[in-house]
Amino acid sequence: MARVVVLGAGISGHTAALHLRRKLGKQHEVVVVSPNSTWNWIPSNIWVGVGRMDSEQVTFELAPVYRKKGIVFRQAKAVAIRPEGSETSARPSVDVVHTSSGRQGESESIEYDYLINATGPKLNFGATPGLGPDGGHTVSVCTYGHAEQAARKLDEIIDRLRRGERQRLVIGVGHGTCTCEGAAFEYTFNVEHELREAGVRDLAEIVYLSNEYELGDFGVGGMSFAQNGFVTTSQLWTESLFRERGVRSILRAHVQRIEEGRLFYETLDGTEAELTFDFAMLLPPFRGQDLQAVARDGSDITDQVFAPNGFLKVDADYTPKPVEEWKASDWPSTYVSPLYPNVFGVGIAFAPPHPISVPRKSPTGTVISPAPPRTGMPSGLMGRAVAESIVDMIDRGARTPTHRASMAEMGAACVASAGAGLTKGTAASMTMYPVVPDYDRYPGYGRSLTQTSGEIGLAGHWMKHLLHHMFIYKAKANPGWSYIPE
Repeated sequence: MARVVVLGAGISGHTAALHLRRKLGKQHEVVVVSPNSTWNWIPSNIWVGVGRMDSEQVTFELAPVYRKKGIVFRQAKAVAIRPEGSETSARPSVDVVHTSSGRQGESESIEYDYLINATGPKLNFGATPGLGPDGGHTVSVCTYGHAEQAARKLDEIIDRLRRGERQRLVIGVGHGTCTCEGAAFEYTFNVEHELREAGVRDLAEIVYLSNEYELGDFGVGGMSFAQNGFVTTSQLWTESLFRERGVRSILRAHVQRIEEGRLFYETLDGTEAELTFDFAMLLPPFRGQDLQAVARDGSDITDQVFAPNGFLKVDADYTPKPVEEWKASDWPSTYVSPLYPNVFGVGIAFAPPHPISVPRKSPTGTVISPAPPRTGMPSGLMGRAVAESIVDMIDRGARTPTHRASMAEMGAACVASAGAGLTKGTAASMTMYPVVPDYDRYPGYGRSLTQTSGEIGLAGHWMKHLLHHMFIYKAKANPGWSYIPE
């Protein structure tokens, strides 16, 4: 019997666990460890954050799903991995601390034959003083609980606008190294839409604050695509939407600190400025979860297994190199640890070799450029590929991973909401291939012009609404779930 332990039950970990259980015989055990009891379809937190949905519409309890599928569930937080075993057991294990109400604080060691680290990001609000909803001065939509708080705060702002009080709303990212600019974009235009629907848009100033070098970068270096016989860019396409909706942008910015109703920022040219606000939704930077790696003799090997940012090192080329020497082949394809062939890192939990957008620093040395996104569709594809590799290693004796899911070899589709409503909603539908540009295959643009596209309209909103229901259906492992693509 083999035991596969999956750390994390987000898109990547949950996908991996379901495919493992589907393909492995019942004599093998699949264990999921997650500190949360619920699964959250994070892309729809945007709609929770403007009051269009409530938390029950974007979450469900994990335990019944895992019980139905025969997956062992531990509601616990992983704190250390022992990939070489310990002095008392030769079998590798992971140390966890339970977070469920009945066993909260209780420690346990779970042995494994294969380990998938899909712990996702640590929301690093502490990187910017005053950032975040817990002790800070800004709201967030990173979790459904945060999104509910944001919706309540937005309601207060709308009430003030109805009383004739002008309000400034600042939406974007709260640090120079943030990722998920797409989520900030979505929330910006959903808020703008709600203000128009409430009839108070004329009294509100909306400011989009981002570390992007230009609009439409989204952490992927922007996109170029063919349209009506011409080549256009995501920059032009995005700028037109900002002009149409009257949203002001502050780009190439790093937020230094935040006080009540006021934030201070530095721009790429070294200028320092401040901005007052009545409402601010600023996303935090990500780092890896606080997982320690311990050798058999008890020594700390965390810096060998994990990158300095806390993400797991995998089969990527981490050699420092200038931008002009970046290659698509730098990116991992099997997500296996170079030190331990039975340990994998997927989704946000793996350490990327370098950004996708060009890295930049201000004259003071402040990094102001997006970190690479790797959520959603890419995370699901990674989770499935690693699960299928482990199945081959268990059932067929494969010594190395058999399935690949390089971001430099996969396409991705994204539907970014720009306002909810079945008759008045809009969304930007975007595709790109590949996610990581490959300038050897696609000189000049890095991506296929025909397989990279962008379009905005009502149909996009219908598609995003459909995807919301489809992926929650899939995540619940309902009949036919495996036929729905990642």
